[in-house]
Amino acid sequence: MFNFEFKRKAAREIEKLSPQIRERILKKLQFYSLQENPLTFAEKLKDQRFGEYRFRIGDYRILFDVKKNILLILKVGHRKEIYKN
Repeated sequence: MFNFEFKRKAAREIEKLSPQIRERILKKLQFYSLQENPLTFAEKLKDQRFGEYRFRIGDYRILFDVKKNILLILKVGHRKEIYKN
């Protein structure tokens, strides 16, 4: 079982989303964290500047790193904007 933590920037980004999208993302993150290996649902990123892995939730992407049994959420955003600096 994994826990997830939001970096300050990611927490601000998710707060800006509409309540429906925010709820959908949080439910999916909860689902992933309860899995034995949530990385089976993730894709490893080629460009490590943004993080090690990403989850795809509809049109939104969750960029994160794994530290022991913690999914450290680095960035949350729409697929068109998430990979821009």
